Amino acid sequence: METFSKKEKEKARQKKRKDKEEKREERKASAQKGLGLDDMMAYVDENGNITSTPPDPNKKRRVIDQADIQIGVSKQEDAAPEDLVRKGIVTFFNSSKGYGFIRDQQSQESIFVHMNGLIDAITEQDKVTFEITKTPKGPNAVEVRKQVA
Repeated sequence: METFSKKEKEKARQKKRKDKEEKREERKASAQKGLGLDDMMAYVDENGNITSTPPDPNKKRRVIDQADIQIGVSKQEDAAPEDLVRKGIVTFFNSSKGYGFIRDQQSQESIFVHMNGLIDAITEQDKVTFEITKTPKGPNAVEVRKQVA
C-alpha cells in the first residue's frame, strides 16, 4: 500500500524524466552538426570587431608604426612652484580626531587635511595656504599655514 506522498514523489520523478527526454529530443532536432567551413568562419574588421563577412581586399590597411604605440600613462609636466601653494578656507576641522577639510579657492574642491600636515593650529573658517599631495584616496593638504590678514 502506497501513501499519498509516495505517489506524489513518483509522479514528480516521472514528470522530470519525461521533461528531460523531451529536451534531449529537441536538442537532437535542432542540432547544427556538419556546418560548412564558411558558416563557422569569423573575421575581424578594421575596428577590431568580430564579423561574419570577410574584409574587403580593396580597402587599404593602416600601417601602425611600433614606435608610436604608447603603453601606460604619459608623463605629466610638473606644476610650477608658485602653483603648488594654494589658498583656501577651512570648512571643517575636528581637533579631537585630528582631521578636517579645506575648500580650495581656485578649484572649489574639498581637500582632506590631517593634523600631521599642519604647521599652524587651525580652526573652522580660517583662511589658510597649503600644498597638495596626491594619495591613493585623493588629494591631501600638507604644509598648512594660517594666512596672515
